Amino acid sequence: MNRRRVLVASDLDRTLLYSAAALGLTMPDASAPRLLCVEVYEGRPLSYLTETAAGLLAALARAAVFVPTTTRTREQYGRIRLPCPTPEFAICANGGHILVDGVPDAAWRARVGDRLADECAPLDEVTARLSAGTDPAWLLKERTAEDLFAYAVVNRELLPPDWLTELTAWAGTRGWTVSLQGRKVYVVPRPLTKSAALAEVARRTGAELTLAAGDSLLDADLLTAADRAWRPGHGELADGDWSAPGVTALATAGVLAGEEILRAFLKQTEGPEPSEAPGSMPA
Repeated sequence: MNRRRVLVASDLDRTLLYSAAALGLTMPDASAPRLLCVEVYEGRPLSYLTETAAGLLAALARAAVFVPTTTRTREQYGRIRLPCPTPEFAICANGGHILVDGVPDAAWRARVGDRLADECAPLDEVTARLSAGTDPAWLLKERTAEDLFAYAVVNRELLPPDWLTELTAWAGTRGWTVSLQGRKVYVVPRPLTKSAALAEVARRTGAELTLAAGDSLLDADLLTAADRAWRPGHGELADGDWSAPGVTALATAGVLAGEEILRAFLKQTEGPEPSEAPGSMPA
């Protein structure tokens, strides 16, 4: 059977992978599936997917060009050990870096830098505003990522109700976007997009069909750029009841949404669905 060359660009955190905190979105303990840890940080397990999702991901990597597409920095992405062959391409820093066999593409990074310099306020201005507007009572951490964007880790329960709205309005006039994901507030240049990096990888691979998934505002452009896309029933996009043509809004929330997304990807590639994850034992 002749198959189309399919490219799958998927967000990772809270789309395919889940932290311990994110695991409990809808899942009672008695119904929790068996999990596979795929990230360890400072000696502690950090990110998981279900064993079933691990098998689905391995099958997907055989059937399509799988491209992890994340806002994580290169270093943060490098901590993940996906249960599939190392992808040839990965998109990090919200599109700021394209990795080719693990090596950053310098020409792509230069193109991104030129565009940011032309179209939005500098990072220093944004970090100064972010620092001036935060309070130690609820600010846990403040960082910049890859000299491209800024983020703050906050205590959401103590976050002032108008702070995010005011920051979003201020950033918008300067060509930046604000996204709240879990405890993290991202402030990202509007031209820094996953969709631009997706288009470049699709061009290089000769993809005939592009599929995507994601849960946050920073994934919206990725989802609309793909031929078909899915969002889980949780996250920033679901909270805002966001939708777009070609994007399927799933009702499933939590870690099982990762399985449903992977099944949808596999169906589009006409690849087989494994009955069990590799190495798993029958019930």
